[in-house]
Amino acid sequence: MADILIVEDDKDIRDILKTYLVYERHNVYECENLSEMRFFLKNNKNIDIMLLDIMLPDGESVDELPKIRTINSELGVIIISAKNTDRDKIWGIESGADDYITKPFNPKEVIVRIRALLKRIKNEDKVLNYGTLQIFPNNYSVKYDEEVIDLTSKEFEILYLLAQKPDRIYSREDIISRVWFDDEYITDRVIDVHISMIRSKIGKNWIKTIRSVGYKFNKDADLIRKG
Repeated sequence: MADILIVEDDKDIRDILKTYLVYERHNVYECENLSEMRFFLKNNKNIDIMLLDIMLPDGESVDELPKIRTINSELGVIIISAKNTDRDKIWGIESGADDYITKPFNPKEVIVRIRALLKRIKNEDKVLNYGTLQIFPNNYSVKYDEEVIDLTSKEFEILYLLAQKPDRIYSREDIISRVWFDDEYITDRVIDVHISMIRSKIGKNWIKTIRSVGYKFNKDADLIRKG
């Protein structure tokens, strides 16, 4: 599951893409022009992938790619454009896009390209290191102070979800959606119990409670302990 921004002035195209992306359980956001895109990216640093049309009502989006990379260097960008010459494709990629799809397109191809890009940018096998805490996604294991910590699969998935984006606050609904895929039988209380269990195993400082909002990973927990 990823956070995906569609920047496209054609509502029909946005609706088609959104339908497929929501089915894939992605969170989808939409902008119709460059002005909306600039404002959105300035205030939302956690977008994983942007699907970007070139010709927008207020300019050509490719000219914005260097600025976009400054705001979020890890953002994956896929251009979806009616401009279909080799020169256009080279121009788009050299300007900073990760991939280029021409219109008309098959929505299923877009989904496949997104999956491939997500795999590259998220580097799903990458070990997360936060001081004395290490999180190994390839085998669902955690080490703390060189000691292997026994987490259940759901406890691990919650911890890994939070730790991947330590600057983001996740609501209980976010966690249910991403870890339990919107299982209607999972309640806020279930999330709270799992968070409590994780804290009991690695220490309470690693996960912050944001009152009335949700939970957030604390990448500086080691500093608090040593202080």
